[in-house]
Amino acid sequence: MRKTVVLSATLLPLMISSGMVYSVLPIYISEELGASRTEVGGIFTLGATVGLITAYVLGKIADRLGRKPLILLAQCGFAFVMLSYSLISDKSYAYFIQVFEGLSWTMLGVSAPALIADITEKGERGEAMGIYSTSWSMGWVLGPITGGLLSDLYGFRFMLRASFIMLVFGLIASYLVLRRIEE
Repeated sequence: MRKTVVLSATLLPLMISSGMVYSVLPIYISEELGASRTEVGGIFTLGATVGLITAYVLGKIADRLGRKPLILLAQCGFAFVMLSYSLISDKSYAYFIQVFEGLSWTMLGVSAPALIADITEKGERGEAMGIYSTSWSMGWVLGPITGGLLSDLYGFRFMLRASFIMLVFGLIASYLVLRRIEE
């Protein structure tokens, strides 16, 4: 169970970051980039559609190449997404960024739970998934208020760059932990 706790802890920065960003990202896209509500909906629909289309294939890739590379690639993808959002000045770029966001969520969504199942004894998998889910929930408890506060105090772009930095630290931690975990 220790491996699950440590792996979940390395993913916590990603969860906090996603809670920070996705709670205020629609406001940023609308207010700073000038997107209508329908366009904001379309941008997020694109990311979800990419996830829908690629989940099966990415699951097969996780089975063939291993879960660890996809977890790390997903974290790189999220870092790219947050940094990119902080740099754009036109809403049209948000569509392109959401393609990477959808891929990243799907990579993480298929590979992290599979790895946790792989490294956990059969009779402890429910508990392990509960620990993993707790890290998601903790990120979504801490993230939205942090994202709102940072964007109010320093602006959306600062909040997005802070999210990027958190993701880089999480990526480094995950890399160090994952190289010690055997699938």
